Amino acid sequence: MYGILFVLIFFGVLPSVFGALNSIAGPLGTPILGLTTEHYVAVWAENQFYRNFMNSMIVTAGVVTISLTVGTLAGYGLARSGSNLAFWLLILALVFRALPHSVLVAGYLPWFINSAEILRPIFGDLSPTLYGQPWAVIAVLVSINQPFTIWMLRSFFQNIPSELDEAARVDGCSHFQAFRRVIMPVMWPGVITTGLFSFLLGYNDFLVTALLLDAQNQTMVPAIAGYFNRETTTTDQVEAVAAAVSITAPLFLLVMVFQRQIVSGLTAGAVKG
Repeated sequence: MYGILFVLIFFGVLPSVFGALNSIAGPLGTPILGLTTEHYVAVWAENQFYRNFMNSMIVTAGVVTISLTVGTLAGYGLARSGSNLAFWLLILALVFRALPHSVLVAGYLPWFINSAEILRPIFGDLSPTLYGQPWAVIAVLVSINQPFTIWMLRSFFQNIPSELDEAARVDGCSHFQAFRRVIMPVMWPGVITTGLFSFLLGYNDFLVTALLLDAQNQTMVPAIAGYFNRETTTTDQVEAVAAAVSITAPLFLLVMVFQRQIVSGLTAGAVKG
């Protein structure tokens, strides 16, 4: 509803209001009251920025879904495990998270470029080329984000008393049933908070998407950077600003919708007793 209201006001009401004010103000109207939607129309319709938006949504949805699915299961298992193996797995994840993104991209890049030849013995002539496809970016971003997701969700699970698991087990639940029916309803603020960070990683990434995606499957952030070069005109700069403003709107809407869960998740475990 917020999104629909914003579009109606910004593209339906404001142009007519400011158009009337500009005509009344005369020559001073354009620089002072010159709010116009022509650059947004040029970006989204003429430059087909909606394709970049859809690619960003595909990459972001894949990163969030895989990261949270693996992170919740791994975080729950590591939080309830007291073995030394769990400790060393967490240390390994932390070391992997500390690696620069460029190192991970350099490690994956040859495999993605030569994926058709590598997969040819399995798929034959139908072997796909992963380079330039959103799945390649999702795989790299998940590998970058997964250690952080596991650490963060593990800390949330540790704040949930293990007596809840034991009570569910006494009532006849299996380990997975206790996790799904008892623990996860309590964990939703932590899952939403972790999902927001995963969303921001996939939504705002520039390095991985710029290196692994071709022009047809490019996401929004590298597409905006493509407006700037030695031949950039003033119109290109204004359209780049319009595109940058456009991609911030979903972030504001996301925070407005999930603000209670985000605050609850960020403050979970901060006060005890």
